[in-house]
Amino acid sequence: MIADCPSDPAIHNNLLRALRPDDLALIMPKLSSGVWAAGAILYEPGDNVHTVYLPAERSLVAFAIPLHDGRGVETALIGREGAVGGIVSNGRLPAYARCRVQFPGPYYAISSADLEAAKVESLSLRHLFSRYADCVVAQIFQSVACNAAHSIEQRTARWLLAAIDRVGEHEVPLTQEQLASMLGVGRSYVSRVIRALRERGVLSVRRGHIVVASVEGLEAAACECNVDVRRHFDTVLSGVYPKEVEQAAA
Repeated sequence: MIADCPSDPAIHNNLLRALRPDDLALIMPKLSSGVWAAGAILYEPGDNVHTVYLPAERSLVAFAIPLHDGRGVETALIGREGAVGGIVSNGRLPAYARCRVQFPGPYYAISSADLEAAKVESLSLRHLFSRYADCVVAQIFQSVACNAAHSIEQRTARWLLAAIDRVGEHEVPLTQEQLASMLGVGRSYVSRVIRALRERGVLSVRRGHIVVASVEGLEAAACECNVDVRRHFDTVLSGVYPKEVEQAAA
């Protein structure tokens, strides 16, 4: 669904908010907007990437690598702090991972060609998107390390913290089956972790949702990966990584 772009999109996406006024004015006429449904697929591996999407408000998309056994392992979550699709590359842009809408909501879009033309015109715009791409790569590196070194409980807590950081809500519309698929593990493993966290009063479960009752308890159960990613964002693109207070006020 594509609609006319609101007059001030910068209040809904932190990457747009970080643009200099003249850079925002450069791309605003090229922006469109719409609303995603949960589960919508933006790209499959091998698809040509013609559009750059910028999630707005509570929208959240996930990159996952489809494996030959049917699983899809999550590598990155992108919310209102960023963008997906052809951020720095030129020429043909085949997608490598599946990009799926995890939480529905509004978004902005611009054609890859229009964004590339704007980056040619503005060095500061090109540099900002390059710094953002560095942050995305850091998140993926951290995800690889996390999947290799940390327990399923730590990874579950880390994933939930990353989600609530971006959507600004403590109720995550996610089933245990979906969470297991995102983590690349069997449902029984996730069920045991969820049960243990419920017994400690950290979260509760209702149909199709996981409700975080104690962020502090979830942080205690998580590894340090989320903190490390946030720290890198704050160093490279200060103010772009979403804060819970900011989300609640949006």
